[in-house]
Amino acid sequence: MSDVASLSIQEQQFFESVQQALDHQSLDRLILSQYKGELADLEKMTFRVIQLQNESVLSCLYRYKTNDVTKNYPIADALTTIQSLAEHCKQANLFTHEAETQLKKNKKKALLTISKNKQVNTQKTEQQGHDRSKHRYVDQNSYFLQPLGITDAKAQIIPSMARKWKQINKFVEIFSGALEQIQQHDHALKVVDFGSGKGYLTFALYDYLAKQGQTPFVTGVELNDKMVKFCQDVAQSSDFSQLDFFQGDVRTYHPEHLDVMIALHACDVATDFAIHTGIRLNAQMIMCAPCCHKELRPQLQSPKVLAPMLQFGIHAGQQAEMLTDTIRALLLKAYGYETKVFEFVALEHTSKNKMILATKRKDFTEPDQAVLAQIQALKEMYGIQKQSLELLLNNQWDQQDIGCKC
Repeated sequence: MSDVASLSIQEQQFFESVQQALDHQSLDRLILSQYKGELADLEKMTFRVIQLQNESVLSCLYRYKTNDVTKNYPIADALTTIQSLAEHCKQANLFTHEAETQLKKNKKKALLTISKNKQVNTQKTEQQGHDRSKHRYVDQNSYFLQPLGITDAKAQIIPSMARKWKQINKFVEIFSGALEQIQQHDHALKVVDFGSGKGYLTFALYDYLAKQGQTPFVTGVELNDKMVKFCQDVAQSSDFSQLDFFQGDVRTYHPEHLDVMIALHACDVATDFAIHTGIRLNAQMIMCAPCCHKELRPQLQSPKVLAPMLQFGIHAGQQAEMLTDTIRALLLKAYGYETKVFEFVALEHTSKNKMILATKRKDFTEPDQAVLAQIQALKEMYGIQKQSLELLLNNQWDQQDIGCKC
């Protein structure tokens, strides 16, 4: 860590503000970004003060390119910890109840700016327990949560829906982080959620965007007509005027454009159809939680060195799943997307918890041949002759039923 005497006046002022926020319990969050240290693939760090076993601790969420890691530190070491990590970051943002303080550094100087909040929250923020320590992206008082069965008439989380509540917030948190990275347009954000089901995530996403001052157009696409009718009624009673639901699937709903494509647990190659729709319509964000992975399993031919391992059915299935999602992620990368594959919270009705998150690069011009060569090498290694997303992207798909009974 840098000695205090070696810090610029601006850096000293910034860390004094951090210490004051800690002392006065007014720290909302602190974000360190543009990291240039030794931790590979670290993108940013977000600090908050939480209660853990009736004791205040400094909790830090380390966001890497492919996963997130949370670490907790004694509150007595908070400033020292923050200073040691900030030494390797070009930007730091401190958010308190009263103001936002930003520190930006380059090789020559440091720049400190302070922006007062327009509305100061005079009520002291209640310290929450560890199981509720994370910032909630969905307002628990939102009306739509009641007809969906998440909260009761007093806006309290129904105990049996606590897991779903956690999943909803995690989903919106991931979406919120990705939204900061995509190119913003002058038109209202168009979001399509294929396989929206009861609409838990569809409603939460619309509500979140609306409360961010946006006027999005969000469409949930669902095969079950009774579910569509139910969601339409909830949308109307929630006064969500630009949220609608379409009875159909990825084969029958054809939007003219979209900015965000979501497909959580679209069965088997329906995930490939959904990803293809996103790529074809130049979606700025694609979020998928793949399901089933049946297409490659029958084609899988064990490389000689892996034959002893893949002789066991469970291993062969896991290998087919990993290979399927690797090819999908690489195809997204080849077609101009920054792509991550990571563990999502377990959903209430399935053990599948993997997510593919892709955001469009601004510099994309044509498919990356080097990445396509990597895909070809993997296919040759495992004897794969057919992968649906690749065929769709090459206009080589033969129509067939993509339904799946799971």
